[in-house]
Amino acid sequence: MGAVTDVTAVKQAEAELRRREAELLEAQRLSHTGSWKHDTASGSVTVSPEVYRIYGVRPDEVQSNTEIVGERPLQVFWLNRTHPEDAKRIQELFEKSEIQKTDYETDYRIVLTDGAVKHLHVTGHPIVNEKGDLVEFVGTVMDVTAAKQAEEKIRQSERWLRQLVDLSPQHVTEFGPDGSPLYNNQAALDYHGLTLEEWRSADLNRLLQPQDAERMRREYPGKFRSGSPYEFEVRLRRRDGEYRWFLFRFKPMLDEQGCLTRWYAAATDIEDRKRAEERMRDENLALREQIDQAFMFEEIVGASSALQGVLSRLMKVAPTDSSVLISGETGTGKELVARAIHNRSRRSQRAFVSVNCAALTPSLISSELFGHEKGAFTGAMQRRLGRFELANGGTIFLDEIGEVPLDTQVTLLRVLQEREFERVGGTQPVKIDVRVIAATNRDLEAAAANGTFRPDLFYRLNVFPIQVPPLRERQDDVVMLLEFYVHRFAQKMGKHFKEIDKRTVELFRSYPWPGNIRELQNVVERSVIVSSDDVFCVDEAWLSRDSRRVSLPQQPEPADADEDAGRERQIIEDALAGSRGRVSGPNGAAAKLRVPPSTLEKRIKKLRIRKSHFKLN
Repeated sequence: MGAVTDVTAVKQAEAELRRREAELLEAQRLSHTGSWKHDTASGSVTVSPEVYRIYGVRPDEVQSNTEIVGERPLQVFWLNRTHPEDAKRIQELFEKSEIQKTDYETDYRIVLTDGAVKHLHVTGHPIVNEKGDLVEFVGTVMDVTAAKQAEEKIRQSERWLRQLVDLSPQHVTEFGPDGSPLYNNQAALDYHGLTLEEWRSADLNRLLQPQDAERMRREYPGKFRSGSPYEFEVRLRRRDGEYRWFLFRFKPMLDEQGCLTRWYAAATDIEDRKRAEERMRDENLALREQIDQAFMFEEIVGASSALQGVLSRLMKVAPTDSSVLISGETGTGKELVARAIHNRSRRSQRAFVSVNCAALTPSLISSELFGHEKGAFTGAMQRRLGRFELANGGTIFLDEIGEVPLDTQVTLLRVLQEREFERVGGTQPVKIDVRVIAATNRDLEAAAANGTFRPDLFYRLNVFPIQVPPLRERQDDVVMLLEFYVHRFAQKMGKHFKEIDKRTVELFRSYPWPGNIRELQNVVERSVIVSSDDVFCVDEAWLSRDSRRVSLPQQPEPADADEDAGRERQIIEDALAGSRGRVSGPNGAAAKLRVPPSTLEKRIKKLRIRKSHFKLN
């Protein structure tokens, strides 16, 4: 009678075992990690399929021959594939591990049949019986060739980068997050005449000029703690004891979490630039002395009583620091007056910065005057100093001050009151010491009254007013100016005139000069260009053409009042339409009509013309 045994559970266990074995083999394949077992008694080595793939052989290619390694047999196929440079070390490691029955873990190379080299990471673990005898070794083999190659590429890149840094003429320095010195490139070490270890332990007085070293001791800690890029200029001590100026630029390096890990600095030799700046300062001082000796009042030429009154007021206010407001029609020489005030002030050795406010767009005028920080607006790629900072210690001349927008007038008022401002995009106040001289061809008092100019700013600027007279009120100076500019332009163009035509002199005396000195200068220059004989003369047609301007009726006869007012309104409105409502400036309606802006403003107010209407067109 037979017996029936239910083997379902056994079969299921076998299937589960095969499944797990398959999963293990697949995991080994994906991780490039094989397993092995060395039977110490027989010397045979059993490996998983992944080991064959790593070694690039088939199972039938593995020879079964064994050798005695240490005191035990070992199948030598696997040892014979070890790289010659690693073979002795690996054999000694195996022998030691089997004798001492200890784990081992190591890296070594193997050579495949085609000569290719692979890097392996191998682990071994001894198995002992109850008596403590070694039965077998088991372990893993991982192909780490790709990782080793990547590491070598990184090391090679680091070597190349270090060589490039050492070849750089710049001084490249690495600091820890706390400012501790870590590395200096070869150019910097050669400059100082120090080794890297000597540089790391060197005192600042050994590296920098003593005054700069003291400054760095005060500023270094705060700068490194800030975590923000910065730069400074210092004098570095050369190996022969001489000092040269260098510009250092420091940049922090942050990790993925935003934590400071390193500081890097690049230093550029700026000694030549410093010397050039010093020579330029000396030359400017010498040139200024020569100019002062040659010209008493720059190019302010004339002896009329109207001009002498201006010069008298100029000489009184020049030695002070008072604000000056220079008014007058376009072309009367307001900037020359401002320069003369500066040149006879205590600030004459410092900068004179001239700004034409009418030439600056409303969106950029604040940046031009007060500077901006990096990133303050689109296109602000770096910090830029404004005109006020450039004029620090000297004088700033604000020409056409009446064209400054109301929002900028608020900042100007603060500068005059507090002597400080903030750069566009900045948060820290900037202290300055600047004398302000302003000029305008507008009636600022009327503008303050109608709300287009801040009254408080007007009174701050108008501490000492100077009115420059138009050329038509300086008829006695016309011939003197004629002679001055004829000589000046003739000398510049290599010409020589024995005399000036009498008819030209009469024309100049009788002409009203609506464009003032600027117009006279342009006419003379034009005439010098075309003149070819020894007598200087001017084409009468040029003056007559220049004198064609629209005259606004100032005192119309009562009978024609309505007609003249209507015609005058039409003329002004046409001019405002062409200038989009702008009165002053080179493209303003006043320039088109060839009348002073102050006069035009009064007529616009009297005729009740709305300028804003034309700005919308």
